[in-house]
Amino acid sequence: MFSRLGQVARHLTRPSLNLSSTPTFTSPSLTPPLLRTPSPKMTSSVLPKNKRTIHTAACLIIGDEVLGGKTIDTNSAFFAKFCFSLGIQLKRIEVIADDESEIIEAVRRMSDRYDFVVTSGGIGPTHDDITYESIAKAFGLNLKLHQAAFERMKKLSKPHPMQPNFDWDTPSPSLTAKLRMVEIPHDESVPLEEQAVFVADDMWVPIAIVNGNVHILPGVPRLFERLLEHLKPNLLPRLVNPEGKGIYRYLFSTPLPESTVAPYLTELATRVASKNIKVGSYPRWGNKRNTVTLVGTDKEFMDSLIAEVEQNVEGTKVTREDELDPPSDAEEGK
Repeated sequence: MFSRLGQVARHLTRPSLNLSSTPTFTSPSLTPPLLRTPSPKMTSSVLPKNKRTIHTAACLIIGDEVLGGKTIDTNSAFFAKFCFSLGIQLKRIEVIADDESEIIEAVRRMSDRYDFVVTSGGIGPTHDDITYESIAKAFGLNLKLHQAAFERMKKLSKPHPMQPNFDWDTPSPSLTAKLRMVEIPHDESVPLEEQAVFVADDMWVPIAIVNGNVHILPGVPRLFERLLEHLKPNLLPRLVNPEGKGIYRYLFSTPLPESTVAPYLTELATRVASKNIKVGSYPRWGNKRNTVTLVGTDKEFMDSLIAEVEQNVEGTKVTREDELDPPSDAEEGK
C-alpha cells in the first residue's frame, strides 16, 4: 500500500508536459535574458537606517532621577518642538530607569519601529551611567575608546578646581571616570565617522550613533538642546521636505463648549484624514474660550479650511491661545 502511495505521489509531483502553458522560472539564473525583470530601484525601506528618509521619531529619556521626581524632564518637550519644526512625526516618548534590561528592550524596539531615535541621559562618568554599555549590549557590540572624542575632551575641557593634581597622561580613578564618557558602542562593520559625529567645534561631546538610527545624547538640557540644533544640517537632506519647513499648526479660538463643536469636528476630521490633517479640540479650564487646532503639512489645503472652521466653531484663527481672552472676573472687578 505504501509503495502504491509513493507511486501516486511521484506521479502528482511530476512537471506538467503541457507545452502550451507559459513557463515559470523560479531562479533568475534560469530566466532567459530577455525575460528577466530588471532589479527594482532601491527604496527607503531597504536602505541602511542612516540613509533612509526620516518620517518618524521616538525619544527615550533614561534616568532614575526623572522617575523619582528629582529632575523635571524638559528634553522630551524640546525634542517634540524640534521634530515638529522639521516635519518629523514624533510617535513616542518614554521615560525609563537606569536599568540595563529596560534600556536594551526599549532601544531595540524603537530602533526597529522608528526612523530617528534619540536617547537622553546616562552617559556621565559615574557607576549609574550605563546607557553606552546597555545600548552596546542591545546590538551585540563592544565599547571602545573613541580616540577623537578623547583628544577633544583633553583640548576643550578643564580639570575641576578640586582636582589640582589631575593629569591626562597619568592613570587615576578620575581619569578612568572621564574615559567612561568617551568609550562608546563600536561596530567593526561600520565606518568610524558614521558611528559618532561632532556637530560643534567648541564641544567635545560626540553624538554616538548605533544601529544607524539611535542617537545617544546627554541628559543635561543645555547640552541636549545645543547638540540637537547643531545636528539639524545632517538631518535636512533626509527629510520628506529637505527645506525643513516642518508641520503647520493653526489655532482657532472659540467661545463654544466642546460638546457643541464636537459633531462638526468629528465630520471634519473624517473628511480631511486623507490629506493627513489632524483636527484637535482643547478645553481651557478657567477661561471663557476653548481652542480648536488643525495640524498638517499641506499649507495650501489648510488655508482653504480657515473660513469654514471659523464659521462652524464661531471662532477666529489666532496666533496664541489667549489672544482673544476677555478680562478675567478679577480684572473686571478692578
